[in-house]
Amino acid sequence: MSDKSYLGLPFFEARHRALESELDAWALAHVAGAHQVDVDQACRTLVRQLGQGGWLAHAVGDGNGAIDTRAICLMRETLARHNGLADFAFAMQGLGSGAISLFGSADNKARYLPRVARGEAIAAFALSEPQAGSDVAAMQCAAVENGDGYVLNGEKTWISNGGIADFYVVFARTGEAPGARGISAFIVDADTPGFEVAERIDLIAPHPLARLRFDGCRVAAGQRLGAAGQGFKVAMATLDVFRTSVAAAALGFARHAFDAAIAHASTRKMFGQTLADFQLTQAKLAEMATGIDAAALLTYRAAWQRDQGVKVTKEAAMAKMHATEMAQQVIDAALQMFGGQGVVSGHAVECLYREIRALRIYEGATEVQQLIIARELLRGHAAQNESKGA
Repeated sequence: MSDKSYLGLPFFEARHRALESELDAWALAHVAGAHQVDVDQACRTLVRQLGQGGWLAHAVGDGNGAIDTRAICLMRETLARHNGLADFAFAMQGLGSGAISLFGSADNKARYLPRVARGEAIAAFALSEPQAGSDVAAMQCAAVENGDGYVLNGEKTWISNGGIADFYVVFARTGEAPGARGISAFIVDADTPGFEVAERIDLIAPHPLARLRFDGCRVAAGQRLGAAGQGFKVAMATLDVFRTSVAAAALGFARHAFDAAIAHASTRKMFGQTLADFQLTQAKLAEMATGIDAAALLTYRAAWQRDQGVKVTKEAAMAKMHATEMAQQVIDAALQMFGGQGVVSGHAVECLYREIRALRIYEGATEVQQLIIARELLRGHAAQNESKGA
């Protein structure tokens, strides 16, 4: 049983505590420990279950970009603690539809968002390319205006839900300006001619992932999100909503590993005592617990600040960086305590060991978060000096 004393922090309101309690009970009954060999089918099933349970409505928000960040974070932490694929399914419905919530026309919103919220349509966010991951300005996928629409040509890769999504929010170069300023965003339905799933990609922690190809793929002008050339703004605004929640997912994985480790250490007999009786074990448990609490404070500080309308570029990056790195360390320590059991395929901590690794990379690798934090710190320092000089 995970320690939930953090829910008493002033970051949360009564509705957040009630939401966590309800979802925890639902997840325990529906998805806890669920494992299926067919990952695509498992994801489809989870999306449908989450939609029927009413949980995906939180990921979509009010349809105008207003999303309760603390609620999203609590939900991702809870789902990740029970089932990593359930967290993935929930998060991708939000990320994949977020740009529509923020920048879509009334018709776009009416056509896509209710189906996403009900779990009837699977969403995907297609930004990365073979040579343009963190460096969005290096994007090569192009969209050329043609008549009353655009024609897309190029590739995307590392696309979550690739191969099972019903639609993709795709970012392509439209050339209004050089670099990141000449990119636009489009909704591309999976059955659009000229679109194909070029390759499925297998990961150490199975998730639906693919490389996409666009070859003369025509989309109507009404499928563009926001103004032409504002795709980078669309992408960053969408990621800003969900980046803090990656930290929350890492928290869920870490809490699961810690709970398993302390339970195992308390019962594992060794040299006439339990593993927990050794001071080395106690020191490690102390480090793990402290890291988890520190990550929770950073995560829910960022979530609370965003819900207050505060810019959280630095705080979200700190939370994402620390929580994912911390979770990797906690899970590794838990696996070490289990010894040989911990590396047996299918064991809880072995699964967590594979699950956590990707979180240190996607939605901005740790090194990118470091650059963001430093940039914000230096920008703030320069602004202070400028105000003093004035």
